Amino acid sequence: MRVLIVEDNVLLAEGLALLLRTEGHEVIATVDTGEAFLKAVDQHRPDIAVVDVRLPPTFSDEGVRAAVEVRRRHPGQPILVLSQYVEQTYATELLAGGGGGIGYLLKDRVSRVSEFVDALLRVAGGGTAMDPEVISQLLVRHGRHPVDSLSPREREVLALMAEGRSNGDIAEELTVTERSVHKHVGNIFVKLGLPPSDGGHRRVLAVLSYLSQ
Repeated sequence: MRVLIVEDNVLLAEGLALLLRTEGHEVIATVDTGEAFLKAVDQHRPDIAVVDVRLPPTFSDEGVRAAVEVRRRHPGQPILVLSQYVEQTYATELLAGGGGGIGYLLKDRVSRVSEFVDALLRVAGGGTAMDPEVISQLLVRHGRHPVDSLSPREREVLALMAEGRSNGDIAEELTVTERSVHKHVGNIFVKLGLPPSDGGHRRVLAVLSYLSQ
């Protein structure tokens, strides 16, 4: 997998690069500004970009703003935001663009290398990988939304889907059968108005609908 790293902390950037190379992936470039991020994606078209929210010169929201612009220019470009912060406005805009291939993890909550690599692979494959804390901060209500029709259990299932969990993982987490989870997932699709023709992408569409409410 060809990875672009967008991170201004040199030690962290080098650490990520070493980790990824050790796992057998290719780091095609490491850049530290939003502008350089845009140019690198235009030039290299990476399989995935790992991006910090706060970059020079103001260290506010340059990284996630650049990620929104990258997705506008290159729809579907997989992006994993890896940051200490949740930037709510642009994070919501990034998710609302749709298409899958989006992740948002908090640096201090990634406890295992395997956890990070699994998230990276899920996002590169068009799925999602959302930190539960990010989810809780993004769920700000703005009027009626289709997700409001879900039962409390269905919302629990959808929240775990947003983390990138499989049906088996969700069943274990909620102490229910996998068949029960499958039924809840089917109900979620119906209530969110996702047609059968969407196939496997319905899961990603459901998650994006949940996160962009």
